[in-house]
Amino acid sequence: MSTPVPAVGSAAPDFTLDTTKGEKVTLSAFKGKQNVLLAFFPLAFTSTCTAELCAFTDDYAAFQGQDVTVIPISVDAVPSLKEFKAKYQMSVDLASDFKREASRAYGTLMDATFFSNRAYFLIDKAGVIRWQFVEATPGTRRENSEILAEIAKLQ
Repeated sequence: MSTPVPAVGSAAPDFTLDTTKGEKVTLSAFKGKQNVLLAFFPLAFTSTCTAELCAFTDDYAAFQGQDVTVIPISVDAVPSLKEFKAKYQMSVDLASDFKREASRAYGTLMDATFFSNRAYFLIDKAGVIRWQFVEATPGTRRENSEILAEIAKLQ
């Protein structure tokens, strides 16, 4: 990975991405309004990614209850992400980093495969990274209970 992962306590790099809702999502639009969890995932329709995204759907209310918007991000094109979302009836909107700009900015793009490693960035209402975790391999993931425990520390 050529770009370093932004450190906890640093300003979160801004981005604007297309989503499965047919709208763009801009990270800075949440500033002053809501905490955000960025969840970079490698590829739609793979087993670990499917389990992870379905778990976000299962716990959607828990994240909303803690005033957190979850933005799952992959390098897949929007049409692929729409199919993925529909097939598994996901409640979260997925964001396409097809040009790999967000993955590069967050240091998660793996040069050899040209997709993002699985990584999490918890960003507070001030736009500051409060917790981050980059998996050692794309085939592993954090459990929502661990992520929700980190979110609870923001309160």
